Amino acid sequence: MMTKDIEVFTHSSIRITERDLRIYIDPFQFHRERNNADYILITHDHHDHFSPSDIQLVAKPSTILVVPENMLEKAKEVEGMVAEIRTVKPGETYDFGDFKVETVAAYNIGKSFHPKEAGWVGYIVMIAGQRIYIAGDTDETEEALDVVCDVALVPIGGTFTMDAREAARLINNIRPKVAIPTHYGSVIGSRYDAETFRDSVDFTIPVEVKMLHY
Repeated sequence: MMTKDIEVFTHSSIRITERDLRIYIDPFQFHRERNNADYILITHDHHDHFSPSDIQLVAKPSTILVVPENMLEKAKEVEGMVAEIRTVKPGETYDFGDFKVETVAAYNIGKSFHPKEAGWVGYIVMIAGQRIYIAGDTDETEEALDVVCDVALVPIGGTFTMDAREAARLINNIRPKVAIPTHYGSVIGSRYDAETFRDSVDFTIPVEVKMLHY
């Protein structure tokens, strides 16, 4: 797989496809129905990551929705759109049959937007022999620095998360085979941030700018 079946839509909206399996992470600002998600993974409850209207566009009757534990009540807003809601907490491994995930704590350092005590997460999706890290809204934390992955999708927009240079520093420390920037171009951040990120990552680590706008 590597990255050919990883798509980045608006902001931090991501889809991983492996044969007939489709995993969406934080679907946001879709403009047409897709209704083909087997799983939807949500990193936290902010409107640009947990969007009921977008969940409705990508979910189908058998979709499984995965959310952090403290989001369970809020997730009930969409329980009629999905078959099941499952909860996760940071620092655990979960086996979904078709794939596994490791959850990584996602939070800010010195900012209040994403407190550690909220229990919000990033995901390492283990599928097709690869480890794909979707960082969620986070800074350069101890947990992020401990990640081992083949592909890393990291936020670069700044203010609410790492900025482009901070995200590049994380990548240069954890050294994935490929790095992909997210969390820019809509709510915050610009294409310029993606170029700054690319220029700041060690030249031996390929950077793919995959942002699409739907």
